[in-house]
Amino acid sequence: MIVCIAEKPSVARDIAEVLGARNKKEGYIEGNGYQVTWTFGHLCTLKEPHEYTPSWKSWSMGALPMIPPRFGIRLIADKGIEKQFSIIEKLMSKAEGIINCGDAGQEGELIQRWVMQKAGAHCPVKRLWISSLTEEAIRQGFSQLRDQSEFQALYEAGLSRAIGDWLLGMNATRLYTLKYGRKGQVLSIGRVQTPTLALIVKRQQEIECFKPEPYWELKTVYREVTFSAAKGRFSKEEEAQQLLEKIKTAPFIVKDVTAKKGTEAPPRLFDLTSLQVECNKKYGYGADLTLQLIQSLYEKKATTYPRVDTTYLSEDIYPKCASILSGLKKYAVYTAPLANTKLLKRKKVFDNSKVTDHHAIIPTGKEVTGLTDMEMRVFNLIVQRFIAIFYPDCQFMATTVLGTAADVDFKVSGKQITEPGWRMLFTKEIQEENKENDEEKVLPHFVPEESGPHVPSLAQKYTQPPKPYTEATLLRAMETAGKTVDNDELRDALKENGIGRPSTRAAIIETLFKRKYIAKERKNLKATPTGVELIGLIHEDLLKSAELTGIWEKKLREIERGKYDAGGFLTELKQMVTDIVYSVMKDNTNRRITQVAEPEPVKTTRKARSPKKDADKNTVPIKKTIATKIPDVKEGDKCPLCGKGIVIRGKTALGCSEWKNGCSFRKTL
Repeated sequence: MIVCIAEKPSVARDIAEVLGARNKKEGYIEGNGYQVTWTFGHLCTLKEPHEYTPSWKSWSMGALPMIPPRFGIRLIADKGIEKQFSIIEKLMSKAEGIINCGDAGQEGELIQRWVMQKAGAHCPVKRLWISSLTEEAIRQGFSQLRDQSEFQALYEAGLSRAIGDWLLGMNATRLYTLKYGRKGQVLSIGRVQTPTLALIVKRQQEIECFKPEPYWELKTVYREVTFSAAKGRFSKEEEAQQLLEKIKTAPFIVKDVTAKKGTEAPPRLFDLTSLQVECNKKYGYGADLTLQLIQSLYEKKATTYPRVDTTYLSEDIYPKCASILSGLKKYAVYTAPLANTKLLKRKKVFDNSKVTDHHAIIPTGKEVTGLTDMEMRVFNLIVQRFIAIFYPDCQFMATTVLGTAADVDFKVSGKQITEPGWRMLFTKEIQEENKENDEEKVLPHFVPEESGPHVPSLAQKYTQPPKPYTEATLLRAMETAGKTVDNDELRDALKENGIGRPSTRAAIIETLFKRKYIAKERKNLKATPTGVELIGLIHEDLLKSAELTGIWEKKLREIERGKYDAGGFLTELKQMVTDIVYSVMKDNTNRRITQVAEPEPVKTTRKARSPKKDADKNTVPIKKTIATKIPDVKEGDKCPLCGKGIVIRGKTALGCSEWKNGCSFRKTL
């Protein structure tokens, strides 16, 4: 028998159906020479400190740094996991061969490798590597199975990441708790978690320390168009006032009118981070909620693999695009103009050099029913972008008008769409965008040397502090190691040094919420007093610098590509942990944290995707409150009970997206 092991039961069922295995057994499905079994996400995790050395069970400074000579794995303590593992172990002991059908990514590789190691599997192993769960994709994947050895570097990168997180998290958390914590308080430190918190604290302190400074803007209205002084802002009122008086009685003269044709390419396809950003901006969805929704769409075969960090497609996808478009029947009004035509093939979309394991998130073209309203919103965004890449560029005329009054120069810019191209798919969004963007307005016809009366004005304004992070802007900051970047090409270059992975950033933000290091005020993220004080206590840049952490992330990516030695990376990390321990031990300032927040319990081991009956053991229910009146809310609003989730629609009632974590909000329809 060939044993196929998937990451969850639903995926195993899809694979079994394609393979013709239909005899359901306890913990696996058998038939046609295959036994298809599954995990529940992580079944194994790295051992706890005391499992290496009993003396490491108690927290003491003398035991630090804790660096095991060799790392080992253990089963996660959970009855459902233990039962499923025993089934997997028996199947693998008799298997002629194994096919790893885990998620096609670094974490998916690690999950299944650990299970096979723990089960003592010694037979040949092949790898199923697919980007969608459609029947066609599964069949094609099984016809092109790859050898496990091709993914050794991917596994080593995942293992290095896990060991690195253990070394830094276990040692630094104990170190800072013992050195600076109050009695009974745990100060949680993490390789990605702490630099992310530091970003939020730094931005918050910049806002708190910001001192507004006045400036003045000189403008004038000519033919109902507002022109701005070409000089820009004035830092001294006297100078601006003198010019205002000077131009009051002088006529306004148009000196130059230039019009340039321009084109605008459609927006890029989504990677996971850009999808999370868009959903947060548009619908207020948190990063974790968006990840859950896109994972569900993937498992329902509506979209391709979600945990990706590229916005490009490989060139072998191009021949399949016409078929995908024809399958999007609900969007026929938009796909009809593309039917029976040669689809555009842009280099900014189809580029093999920008795709490694997976391409950007796109629809599969399979007809899907039963999507929730929230899933439908996310699906619409993905489909909209996919269709847009085959539409022509938007063409526009950019106009700049220069004028003068008493030798004071003025300027105004405008833009007129001549051929909407892909923009016709985004009519509503563009109307909202134009309201906020002065340069999108259409200007009347101006002629050089024309002149006439005008109405000048001087307005005093104040410089504004930087904006607080939202989940959307924080995700972007994590992606670029704290650098603010709007340009897509530059963002791509900085991705190499981003902190965290697309698939883990949502979990990092959630951990900061659970630790009570950050809180949410409307859409804004704010560090709690405990979070601020914790970052203030940390003097070691290696622990809180997004840029330095980004360098470590780059090395992990290079390990994945076979360009950096995993052993060398871990040697460097062990030395770094040792240096941090000795540095903190030398601190004789007797500093202690004064702010105490009660954190929600968070497992120190990797969280397993357990069966439903065991799924909520490690979550803390949100306390129920008795309300005399259920507030008037609608789908998509913030939950009025827990304040964290989003109101979602069920068959008979409105509820909260955080219901799995204990929120009891419910309003009957």
